[in-house]
Amino acid sequence: MDAIGEIVAYEQAALAAIAAATDAAALEAARVEFAGRKHGRLRDMQALLGKVDAAERPVVGKRFNEAKTSVETALEARQKELARPKTVAGGLDLTLPGTPVRLGKKHPLSQTIDELKDIMGRFGFSVAEGPEIEDEWHNFEALNIPEDHPARDPLDNFYLAAASVAAANSVNAAPAANSTAGSPVLLRTQTSTVQIRVMEQQKTPPIRVVSLGRVYRPDTMDASHSCMFHQMEGLMVDRGVTMAQLKTVIRMLFSSYLEHDVSIRFRPSFFPFTEPSVEVDIPWGNDWMEIGGAGMVDPHVLAAVGYDPDEYTGFAFGLGIERLCMKRHGITDIRRFYENDVRFLRQF
Repeated sequence: MDAIGEIVAYEQAALAAIAAATDAAALEAARVEFAGRKHGRLRDMQALLGKVDAAERPVVGKRFNEAKTSVETALEARQKELARPKTVAGGLDLTLPGTPVRLGKKHPLSQTIDELKDIMGRFGFSVAEGPEIEDEWHNFEALNIPEDHPARDPLDNFYLAAASVAAANSVNAAPAANSTAGSPVLLRTQTSTVQIRVMEQQKTPPIRVVSLGRVYRPDTMDASHSCMFHQMEGLMVDRGVTMAQLKTVIRMLFSSYLEHDVSIRFRPSFFPFTEPSVEVDIPWGNDWMEIGGAGMVDPHVLAAVGYDPDEYTGFAFGLGIERLCMKRHGITDIRRFYENDVRFLRQF
């Protein structure tokens, strides 16, 4: 083996012995063997330099100095590692008090939405999505809400200034055939807008869909009202759909989500897009709380999307997701969902 080869072999053996040392005594033995100046292998390498030809000595000498520096650096680093307390690994002192790690959880409203999707999926309903920025056709006109209806009052809606249907549709949905470019747009006031979009896209029934998402109304914030809340829209259109089927689906939905049978009150009401219409209430303390509205799809709504109301019937319902969640968990104030108080949220 030539001189360079012997130096390389020395360096590799030294580094391996240093890395294998598990305590100070073993490291000291490795130091004496490979870096001891009187009896170690380092002295043998120094003696080797004297036997090298003068022409090769600069190259061999340089390689020797590199190996020596490498071994000394490894010894110093290993000494520091072994000098640390055994409770320290990688510079982390395991004896210090730790900080509890709390894993995040889904917001209770997100949990509710997932559960409602699962329940309605078992009933044969698929999930449909729609934009939160809507045009007046989908939010009002196609739902049989005329221009002079109080629900269209600008003070009762969040209209968007200097916006257009084309700009809104470029974000969330394809332009509708019945919408007019440049016409006013607003934050949707109900998820019923999605049922219109679904029926426009699907030219013939049967249809059985639900849509869950945010809606916006300039309501005064109190224990049961918010200017932004979540709603679940349900729509079923086919031949022979009846009010009895609507009531059955709502009762099964409430019993499945609330995990027990619950009293339900259907009060006659009026919605422009359903006829007949009902308000859906459930017990709340010593009183009743409205959960949503429902009814049979108005023939004008079916005709607006090209369905023959003499051939098809359907039902639709819109339910407040926050209020269902409040009923299940005994929450008395809807504002708790939006305060971002971790003490409240981690209960779920």
